[in-house]
Amino acid sequence: MPILPASCKRTSHGLRVSWPRRRLRRPLAGLFLSLSVGLAPATSVVWADDIPAAEEGAARPFRSSRAAIAPAGGRRPLSEVPLEEFLQAFDAEAQSSIRDLDQDISAEEALLALLSDSDSHVRGQAVEVSGRYELNSAAMEQIRALTLDDRNAIVQAKARLALADFGNVPATTSPIPARKSIGDAAPSPSRPRTSLRPAEPQFPSPPAANPATEEPEAVRISVNTDWWEPSESPAPSAPPALRRAGNRSGLESEGDVGTAAIGSATLGLPFAQLASTGDETTPFPGDPFFPAEYAPGESRSLMGDGLASLDGMGRVRPEVLDRPLFPSDDVFTDPSFEDPDAGFFTHPVDAPLGYTGRSSVAAEDYQLDSHFVPLADRWRSGSPAWDRYGKGHPPVDDYPYQEGHWWDPYNENVLKGDFPVIGQHTFLKLTGQALLINEYRQVPTATTPFESTVNPGQQEFFGDPNQYFTTNFFRLSVELFHGNSAFKPIDWAVRVTPIFNFNYLDVNELGVVNPDVRRGTTRQDNFLAIEEYFLEAKLADLSPDYDFLSARIGSQPFTSDFRGFIFSDINRGVRLFGTRFANRDQFNLVYFNQAEKDTNSQLNTFSDRNQDVFIANYYRQDFVFPGYTAQASIHHNIDGPSKRFDKNGFLVRPDAAGNAAPHKVEATYLGFTGEGHMGRVNVSNSFYWVVGKDSSNPIAGQQQDINAQLAAIELSYDRDWIRFRASFLWASGDDDPKDGNANGFDGILDNPNFAGGEFSFWQRQQIQLFNVGLTGRNSLFPDLVSNKFQGQSNFVNPGLLLFNLGMDFEITPKLRLVTNANYLEFDETSVLERFTFQDDLDKTIGVDLSAGIEYRPYHNDNVILQVGYACLLPGRGFEELYGTTDPIATANAANVDADTLHQAFAQLVLTY
Repeated sequence: MPILPASCKRTSHGLRVSWPRRRLRRPLAGLFLSLSVGLAPATSVVWADDIPAAEEGAARPFRSSRAAIAPAGGRRPLSEVPLEEFLQAFDAEAQSSIRDLDQDISAEEALLALLSDSDSHVRGQAVEVSGRYELNSAAMEQIRALTLDDRNAIVQAKARLALADFGNVPATTSPIPARKSIGDAAPSPSRPRTSLRPAEPQFPSPPAANPATEEPEAVRISVNTDWWEPSESPAPSAPPALRRAGNRSGLESEGDVGTAAIGSATLGLPFAQLASTGDETTPFPGDPFFPAEYAPGESRSLMGDGLASLDGMGRVRPEVLDRPLFPSDDVFTDPSFEDPDAGFFTHPVDAPLGYTGRSSVAAEDYQLDSHFVPLADRWRSGSPAWDRYGKGHPPVDDYPYQEGHWWDPYNENVLKGDFPVIGQHTFLKLTGQALLINEYRQVPTATTPFESTVNPGQQEFFGDPNQYFTTNFFRLSVELFHGNSAFKPIDWAVRVTPIFNFNYLDVNELGVVNPDVRRGTTRQDNFLAIEEYFLEAKLADLSPDYDFLSARIGSQPFTSDFRGFIFSDINRGVRLFGTRFANRDQFNLVYFNQAEKDTNSQLNTFSDRNQDVFIANYYRQDFVFPGYTAQASIHHNIDGPSKRFDKNGFLVRPDAAGNAAPHKVEATYLGFTGEGHMGRVNVSNSFYWVVGKDSSNPIAGQQQDINAQLAAIELSYDRDWIRFRASFLWASGDDDPKDGNANGFDGILDNPNFAGGEFSFWQRQQIQLFNVGLTGRNSLFPDLVSNKFQGQSNFVNPGLLLFNLGMDFEITPKLRLVTNANYLEFDETSVLERFTFQDDLDKTIGVDLSAGIEYRPYHNDNVILQVGYACLLPGRGFEELYGTTDPIATANAANVDADTLHQAFAQLVLTY
């Protein structure tokens, strides 16, 4: 089965094989044009149109500005080349570099000097010219060094190509002899075998076809076949895979086979199948490489219906897929190895995606040829315009390939750190955020302890619980950082975040917004703070896997564990952090010198609070179970004695409970927490043990030794779009405030995300009891302090038992529903009995029911709407603390009742 659809003619110079040039792809042409049977003494390759009519049997070499097919023997040794001849290949700049040296140097020494020149242009020329000659080991080593160490990327690439060219040049030894079938005549040993060897590993571009005549040009190979005799046994057909095997070595089929060589690769060709009883052998039909319409005119008459006789002995080839009925134009054009006549190739200039801003990258390389096109700014390369859905890029649709705008917070934008503003690695990130909170609530509100009341004749201790509260935060964060936007930690960063807050409170009792009843029942306040300001720098790389050690100094956010049980704040501090073992482990060492908080906005001031916090934690991913992360931590809180009235005129330090004397609290927390999943079950667990001293606890009225515990666990299971949750929390309580041991658990500055979080009534609201809070805002612990932002931790408290059941519903990708039911109990009541002068208080707090929705209309964090509702169904213990009697009489004191308390809120987050 012949695999070359060629016309073969025996001439005085050998066997001439011609192919139509128009359909000859250069990769295939490289295989066939360097054809060498390895058995003929004279082999030549010519273009058919390059042979004059008078010398049709003679072969003429290729013409090429780059290289020519050289006779066997390879490159000319550079040691034999005179210096002047060698320098003619260089431009004036390179020649001047050599002429400045000693005139007696050889061409080899000149090449070494040029390869080491300080000008990248000269080094690039030297690499290109070196490919024409056979080099010594010193020059080869120098080129090999350029591939690794040269500071110019283009020179590096040229050096790599040169090394590849040297490695691909075939040896000058004879190719592997052809395998012969039994009975075939062997070639005469007296005839030497030759192979074609290109002087350079590029292939010349054949002349273009003449479109006017539409006559296909042909490429011919002349092969001396005096030794060849056809075999009597049929040669097996070569499968298409072998005919396409352009990089296979050796011979691939049995029978009378010659060898075609290109570079270091050889391709077996069944020359027996090219035999014909006449002088002309026509291309066989259906060949996928050389279709019939491109065969010479006299050959088309021999085309059959898919089966063709090859040599008159009945040997046929099987049918193959015919060409398409409607052939399309070629999509892939022929690769060009020559520089275009009109100039260098230029990269298309298209608009980049997103809003890129101006580029600050100056070009460092200039274009030398069309093989390498320098792009100075790799971030702002363009993309062709594309309207995927044909709608004209409507602004409300999620559309790919969109050009951005400066005000676009969703698509790529230089203002949010997607493109560098200085060089290639320095980015600017602007983040604007508005947090708008509106809240209606009912909390137990005492009537004023003074004589004045809102309504004359009020006798109840607790008055109207209805309140309206709104607080709104507007922040602008400016961050300049250097590094990579992904995959590796940043090298350094600077961030400044000013925040403005506006808040308003409307209540129905006097003495709530201010101790001065003349201030009425409403309060309006605003505050401007610089909440974040820090410098961050990477100190060291700890491993090749981007493990690092970095430091951050200034006011910064930090949450010490997964759920925020102990510390979650933004404050002044120094933090060392990093990763180990390819980011499998993370660690933090943090010191905070706490600043005083503004009363109504809870933002930082520049006043010192006399409190120091030390935190160290270590995370380990895939701890025991894949997907489960464990954390061990140590917290140390030193809260010094101080005296402080808040902005509204209330005493916040020391707590206005019992012996209100300044005191020092020093506590150390040892903790183990975990977050992740164990198989199908999601697990979150926490355990803390706190020890320390309180120099003079207000409720106990004496020094206390702190020894308290916290245990919490949440298990959840995902089934389709619903998550089922069950949670439990135990914060130990103090069973005897007079024994000198403080056993009630309290955090430092907690903000838990547990059992409903911000949707929960018990956690969201601050429930006042006299001049302190039974619970603080955004806290679970009943710690009896003024507030968690300005008060001190109190370990003489009743503690808490919480049982939770909840379900989360992913209704749509945009809408999420969160539901929770919490049963609450005090762990101990002796502290409350001492504080309220009541006996035998019940432990039951009640049931906290909550539901909330979270809506993300754009599937991201640019717009988040949260709406929640919760109610607290009071238990007996809560009623005994906050209930009222009707009628008010001593005989009816035991018949207390407390109404259900409600809250509803809406919270909108807008982020740019």
